[in-house]
Amino acid sequence: MPNYKPLPIGVEDFKEIIDKNYYFVDKTLMIKELLDNQSKVALFTRPRRFGKTLNVSMIQRFFEKTDENHSYLFDRLKISEYPDCMQYQGQYPVISITLKGMKQGTYEESFLSFKNTIIKEFSKYEYLLKSEKLAVTERERFYRIYTDTADDREYNFAIALLSDCLYKYYSKKVIILIDEYDVPLENAFARGFYSKMIDLIRSAFESALKTNPSLEFAVLTGCLRVSRESIFTGLNNLNVYSIVNPNFSDAFGFTQKEIDSLLVYYKLESKSDEIKHWYDGYLFSETEIYNPWSVINYISNALVKNNYACQSYWSNTSSNTIIKHLIEEADEDTKATIEDLMNDIPVESPLYEDVTYGEMDVNKDYIWSFLLFTGYLKVMDTRTEGSETIYKMVIPNTEVKNIYKNTIAYWFKDQIKSEKRDDFFEAILNKDAEKVNDHIQFWLAETISYYDEKESYYHGFLAGLLTGFKGYRVTSNRESGNGRYDLFVKSRIGKNTAVIFEFKLAPTEDELEKYADFAIQQIEEKKYEMELKAEHYKKIIKYGIAFCEKVCYTKLSPFSD
Repeated sequence: MPNYKPLPIGVEDFKEIIDKNYYFVDKTLMIKELLDNQSKVALFTRPRRFGKTLNVSMIQRFFEKTDENHSYLFDRLKISEYPDCMQYQGQYPVISITLKGMKQGTYEESFLSFKNTIIKEFSKYEYLLKSEKLAVTERERFYRIYTDTADDREYNFAIALLSDCLYKYYSKKVIILIDEYDVPLENAFARGFYSKMIDLIRSAFESALKTNPSLEFAVLTGCLRVSRESIFTGLNNLNVYSIVNPNFSDAFGFTQKEIDSLLVYYKLESKSDEIKHWYDGYLFSETEIYNPWSVINYISNALVKNNYACQSYWSNTSSNTIIKHLIEEADEDTKATIEDLMNDIPVESPLYEDVTYGEMDVNKDYIWSFLLFTGYLKVMDTRTEGSETIYKMVIPNTEVKNIYKNTIAYWFKDQIKSEKRDDFFEAILNKDAEKVNDHIQFWLAETISYYDEKESYYHGFLAGLLTGFKGYRVTSNRESGNGRYDLFVKSRIGKNTAVIFEFKLAPTEDELEKYADFAIQQIEEKKYEMELKAEHYKKIIKYGIAFCEKVCYTKLSPFSD
């Protein structure tokens, strides 16, 4: 393999990327835009794994005043072409904390994680304890937090305290960086201690950002803007840069130009269309954006094996708990809309930029805003209705569509486990095709369906219904006789009974019965029962089932034993 630069998979420290010569997609002009905009508090909302942490690290390394000169990190990068910007390099004390680790199971454990994060940041500035520039009371408060002997309430104001101490020491106002500020809120919502976490985050932010004379400016990152819980109450200097804001639209994720350069460097230009199909499709304002995490993971694998197939990477890192909650709590209209999305039919809705975890169940339209800001939808068009803007949204790409499918598959599997299926299985064994059909029809109506994978969807649907009955096992798509059958259900002990299922897709509801007959005809012509007879099954039942979207027709073969 050629001697390429390594890909920075999981490397989120800007200094490490530059020092170790990782491939770096240059986002340093974000710093120029920050300086030009002069936002006192800037909140960037982007989906998970779109480069927020790396950008925060880049901002920290640019502005941070340290004993070591870090200006070399920006040599030959885009920001170095702007002397007016470079004069700010290394000139400010910086407080940088991340809340992405606050995912514990209880509030007490999460608060301990918060304390440890604060203590770690204080430890960087241990030398302040000896500074006569600080008042005795300030040094005492600093010492208590630094040594973990402070009262819990003192940690609510710790960021503000540290900024005051640094301001006095350096005679320079402080830059505060808070990465993934809403991770503890999402976790607390899922775990059941949301209100307590809101109180903690509100207290910490108000003192650090709202009434802090030591603040030069602050940058926060997260998935959502959280304001209705009053985290940012009265913060008049807050600018929110969401995915629909034109500012900083190319600062997170990879643009088409950046993707092209990446593929040329690694000599993988032939993968362009496949990568676009799987990982492109996001629109931040009007800028086309690729998922950077998925792209670099795929390229890493493709460099080892050129014919490596695209797969989902983002789904392994982004929390799907909330998506599952939304689907399970959705009313019939919302479920139908999710089903439409999976079948490439857009959803149209107003946009609520301050949608929060605590209010997802209040207004069913909040769901679409939540899915948009967390990366599960993209805006494809807008229109005006009176004074309101309506956003037309679709699933961005193949990778995200797979998340919907897999999440819904698991949700459906859980749902049918809770349903009483004994009557269904008894009807199968009793050769009661009408009752079998009624059960299948009921579950088709209850679940969310997608039709782009045609017969394979119904195959998985029936396999889920038939799996888990004591004393029976399900096999599928294996060679038997002169072809591949769809599903066998076989008794494990005694080999008394086996059931053959064959599925067909009917183009219209009027043709369901005809296609069920085609399925039975195929069972006989392909001699699917040969395998079962060879295994000495005494009773072989055969069903042909035809589907047309959410309607089915089940027919018992007259040749069933």
